[in-house]
Amino acid sequence: MKCPFCGYSESKVIDSRPAEEGTTIRRRRECLDCQRRFTTYEIVERMPLVVIKRDGSRQSFDKVKLINGMVRACEKRPVSLNQLEQIADGIEQDLQSGLEREISTVIIGEMVMSRLKDVDEVAYVRFASVYRSFKDINTFMEELAKLLSDK
Repeated sequence: MKCPFCGYSESKVIDSRPAEEGTTIRRRRECLDCQRRFTTYEIVERMPLVVIKRDGSRQSFDKVKLINGMVRACEKRPVSLNQLEQIADGIEQDLQSGLEREISTVIIGEMVMSRLKDVDEVAYVRFASVYRSFKDINTFMEELAKLLSDK
């Protein structure tokens, strides 16, 4: 790490501590040449995730869109925004830790449904009805039957 004062490339770490809720490490350093102190921040480099939509188009993963879809499914249900943010964070973390950088909306939709099923069954059915594009009452009833048989 180059010293911002003299440009010397060697420094020693005096203090390290987590910052920004543990997503960053704050390091206090001292230049080995001029002995001046400076602060650096270390963050994890995340590779961008690309979502492949049903029509084959690609766009960047957007956690806000994911949350908005779940909010619509959970409208007038006892599910807090905090719960939905935790679900979205978990899905994003699972996707980031995977090896694939391009993820199908099918995979993301299944991940959302599996988590919503545990939180609120009505929200799960609402999300599934939009996600799976139920054509008629019979496909809707089949999904409800699956839900009931899992209990």
